[in-house]
Amino acid sequence: MNGGSLREFGATGLQVSALGFGAGHIGGNELTESEVGTLLNGVLDLGINLIDTARGYGLSEQRIGRHLHQRRHEFVLSTKIGYGIEGYDDWTSPIITAGIDAALRQMQTDYLDIVHFHSCPLETLRAGEVIEALDRAVQAGKVRVAAYSGDNAPLEWAVQAGHFGAIECSVNLADQRVIGQILPQAQQHQLGVIAKRPVANVAWRFEQRPVGDYAEVYWERLQAMQLDLDPEQLLGIALRFTAYTPGVHSCIVGSRKLAHMQHNLDLLNQGPLEPQLYHYLTSQFQAHDRGWVGQI
Repeated sequence: MNGGSLREFGATGLQVSALGFGAGHIGGNELTESEVGTLLNGVLDLGINLIDTARGYGLSEQRIGRHLHQRRHEFVLSTKIGYGIEGYDDWTSPIITAGIDAALRQMQTDYLDIVHFHSCPLETLRAGEVIEALDRAVQAGKVRVAAYSGDNAPLEWAVQAGHFGAIECSVNLADQRVIGQILPQAQQHQLGVIAKRPVANVAWRFEQRPVGDYAEVYWERLQAMQLDLDPEQLLGIALRFTAYTPGVHSCIVGSRKLAHMQHNLDLLNQGPLEPQLYHYLTSQFQAHDRGWVGQI
């Protein structure tokens, strides 16, 4: 099986693969230009049709444009804006417009499927200026779906506001806060949902606390949850947990190796977790929860 059957992405009219590609890993200098091209084209060849990037991911947007513009019709392109353009103040109407135009140029396309506000502050969302700018881009045909990427209070507001067609948020074994309320509300409002960090930064790979590492918070949570599971099985369990949680349409995994993406697909294609195991995982989170919130 390749990327698997596509899922309806809320009420957006888009269809996405259950596994998406998080393109942050191609933003640095770890891969040559040739290796990036092979990776990106290989991802599409696997049947993975959602590619998620951001203004802040280094060379990512530029490389997607360079290597995939001739295959633009084959994938759903998701990016994030709101900051980081010289000459503009972050989180203002002009930088939203400039960010969209810059993404169109970088990725060599005349439309963006999904454009997220990238962890936009709640007070900025409420003020409405940036939302109006994104709406204008949708009306102009530059953007198909206005979206919000983030967690906690701004995410809660975005789900209820009626301004967005999609969200991106953290969903994994160690980050389950959205499962009880946010995801059901997103389903009610027919929002497309992209889950980020579905394998919890593979925090279990560390025997000792990874002080200062991106995975440290998730490592602490998993230790507290006291999961009685085979470490060799955790990657597949984590990925299937997220991908088949009700309300999630696609979960994005980043990698610099195509073989890893193929392995993730193979794991995902095993299907949903057994109900008893899924219940155990949610129960352990609830039982040991110390007010854990979504990781930004």
